[in-house]
Amino acid sequence: MINPASRTKSIELSLIRKMFEVTNPNAINLGIGEPDFNVPKNIKDAMKKSIDNNDTHYTPNKGYIELREEIVKKFKRDNGINTDPENVIVTVGASEALNICTQAFIESGNEVILSNPSFLSYEACINLSGGSIVPVDCKMENEFKLKADEVLEKITPKTKAIILNSPSNPTGAVMEKEDIKAIADLSMDHDFLIISDEIYEKIIYDKKHYSPGKYSDNVITLNGFSKTYAMTGLRIGYLTANETYSEELLKIHQYNIACASTTSQRGAYEALTGPQDEVNEMVKEFKKRRDLIVSRLNEMGYETVNAEGAFYVFPKIEDKDFVMKAAKAGVITVPGVAFGSNGKNHVRMSYANSYENIEKAMNILEERVVNG
Repeated sequence: MINPASRTKSIELSLIRKMFEVTNPNAINLGIGEPDFNVPKNIKDAMKKSIDNNDTHYTPNKGYIELREEIVKKFKRDNGINTDPENVIVTVGASEALNICTQAFIESGNEVILSNPSFLSYEACINLSGGSIVPVDCKMENEFKLKADEVLEKITPKTKAIILNSPSNPTGAVMEKEDIKAIADLSMDHDFLIISDEIYEKIIYDKKHYSPGKYSDNVITLNGFSKTYAMTGLRIGYLTANETYSEELLKIHQYNIACASTTSQRGAYEALTGPQDEVNEMVKEFKKRRDLIVSRLNEMGYETVNAEGAFYVFPKIEDKDFVMKAAKAGVITVPGVAFGSNGKNHVRMSYANSYENIEKAMNILEERVVNG
């Protein structure tokens, strides 16, 4: 038996995926972070056309130039970030973008500041790169928001980077503008990198999204099409950074992936240039579902913050057997501890499921778990 590389020993398989193995296939899934909507028709048509036109060969490593040009326009319009096509890389989802960031810039001896709780892939990518995690508590009493003054307390001479995710997975928290800007200022004052995962930026309610890349040059901004356009399985994302950073990122991307899927890139181009009506309708529907799940959980006695973005809630549930009880009753959820120690006594629930199914799920929880 050949031993695996030592860097994999601290990595656990996703607890989100493991939850699918403990219940029947007819269970209502509040576990996975995937929109239940279909890819808009104009995007599907663009991808079909690309295949019919035999547009199935390699693209430039960074992606089609016309797609990168549209991404540049998007960054300027939506985020106030000035970049150019040569500093944009089209990736195999935001997941690849995250991985090449940590592989290109994080190594043994580096510290990476990370909110606790946070999306579990961040910890895994940092560990695989050899870096050390410095957690910042994001607790329920502060609506799970990352605050700049608490980040400042964690900065040391070993600080290499911080990962930001707003809106947040798993909490749905949206960072305040003053904290985004203050952390951007800190990155310049203390010379560390901000890896800003903005995959949920369009799924936000009653607030405005702010990008640290508008305020600092020490930022790599990650985004993608999975959440906004329901293109999860098409694995298409992108990033931008300054010229020096993007050259290092391209080295990892080039030798690992070569280029993102041609078909998905054509769909992504149409997503950016086509009508946005279905995106707007999807966000309206998510808000309705958010309101439903938050009110029902609070009525059941599970204290729940009114999440401001993404499609997750993170209720306080102290019953350590809740997730297994819910799974056996027919509702899949994810234990909060999968996202960090501050996830203890919390459960992540995704409302990326139909309104009707969420209603059914809440009824099941009330009847068979709370009152069962």
